[in-house]
Amino acid sequence: MLKTASATFGKLFAIMALGSLVLGTALGTAHAQVAQSSRIAWLSPERIYNESKLARLAGDKLKEEFSPREKALNELGARLKTATERYTKDEPTLGEQDRVKRQREVVELDKDFQRRQREFKEDLSQRTNEERAAIAEKATRIIRQLALTEGFDIVLQDAVWANPRIDITDKVLAALDK
Repeated sequence: MLKTASATFGKLFAIMALGSLVLGTALGTAHAQVAQSSRIAWLSPERIYNESKLARLAGDKLKEEFSPREKALNELGARLKTATERYTKDEPTLGEQDRVKRQREVVELDKDFQRRQREFKEDLSQRTNEERAAIAEKATRIIRQLALTEGFDIVLQDAVWANPRIDITDKVLAALDK
């Protein structure tokens, strides 16, 4: 009886193994068919941010908005340079009190310049990010619509390399520029 049970168990195990092999192959084939039917697209966000009409308009808007501050910053930088050069030239002939006073003026002017330059860069960066976010929002709506109409399962960005066949950047740019 034990011999019969072990023989039956061996046959049962063999049938189960064969069944799982067949099932695994069938599932693997089904998975491969799904993967083959998936549609993938890719786009370059940097091209969207640099080449679209919206990006050019945003860049012009930022230049207009920040040019007065940039001009004032450049003037302050020129004043600092002139004051530093004058102090360096006059330092050997200055008395102790005048030397300390002029040195303090140059240091304060430098601090003011550094502070304004840092604020300018921070404000410009913040506004640039705001403008990019607005472009990204519009581009995302277009990408979603394009994915639905053309049947893409996924749209990727920032790839190391992508086949130009799946690049939809030009389509997104065209839709953004309408």
